[in-house]
Amino acid sequence: MKISVLGAGAWGTALARHLHQGGNNVVLWDNDTPNLLRIPTAGRNQKYLPDIDLPEGLGVEPDLAVAANAGEIVVMAVPSFAYRRVGSALREFNGIVVSVTKGIDYESGLPMSGVLGAVAPRARCVALSGPTLALEVARGIPTAAVAASRDSEDAALVQRLFHRPAFRVYTSTDILGVEFGGALKNVIAIAAGVCDGLGFGDNSKAALVTRAIAEIRRLGVACGARADTFAGLSGIGDLVVTCFSKLSRNRTLGERLGRGEQLSEILASSVSVAEGYPTARSAYALARRHNVSTPIIDEVYAMLYQGKSVRAALQDLTSRDVKPED
Repeated sequence: MKISVLGAGAWGTALARHLHQGGNNVVLWDNDTPNLLRIPTAGRNQKYLPDIDLPEGLGVEPDLAVAANAGEIVVMAVPSFAYRRVGSALREFNGIVVSVTKGIDYESGLPMSGVLGAVAPRARCVALSGPTLALEVARGIPTAAVAASRDSEDAALVQRLFHRPAFRVYTSTDILGVEFGGALKNVIAIAAGVCDGLGFGDNSKAALVTRAIAEIRRLGVACGARADTFAGLSGIGDLVVTCFSKLSRNRTLGERLGRGEQLSEILASSVSVAEGYPTARSAYALARRHNVSTPIIDEVYAMLYQGKSVRAALQDLTSRDVKPED
């Protein structure tokens, strides 16, 4: 099958490699043309996956319009801030677009499938999500994910396309639940990283993750998702890996905040693509819109956008009124 992967970051590159190994004809596009064009010669994506060999037959295409129309299926792996612009190149595309970006649009409050629907209305979106660290997938470490679409046949097609012995894919018809779980966990991972930066222990992080899944579920359900989805791979599965893994850019951002680094310096470094940063703003606004209690998200937002100190955020979070567990 002919597949275009738009976005040659770590995740897009790992998926392009994975799909090529599955016997597909894959072409990779990215906005960073110099890095993209180095891939065939180097045999690696030296910027994002410098230690991973890429197959010789993996193609690159620097022209977005050409790449967007070269595949029977398109994989959208660009950061959320670029999703609308890049997605506009698919405005005439009438096939399946596999969205692997985990974010929420600030203006509309929609996940990436909603953004795609606005700029490419003929496309059929399937979200692929779960605890899927790019480097581990590229190394062939056993991984599981979920392909979600309102159309069960589209989800099943993407399942067959991506499923391999070391990459197990399930299906779901709750695309909103899968997308909101994948996006909101990045905000929580920043809080988890703050715990690490402050030197807290496993008790603290376990409590944070457990309370976070209730918070994510409340907000997701208010937005139209099913509650049970958040107990699955795209919910608690993705939340756990992002909060605990040293490979998580969002957790790393929070850890550096907890150690006392300035946010401006952190964002100027390698974690600048941490999706939890823009998602915190979107999630905070979304919770206000739906009148949903999100204390962890609120404190992360306050640290990132209102200049609140880590210690003050922690104090306000832990001194909240006692209540029954929900």
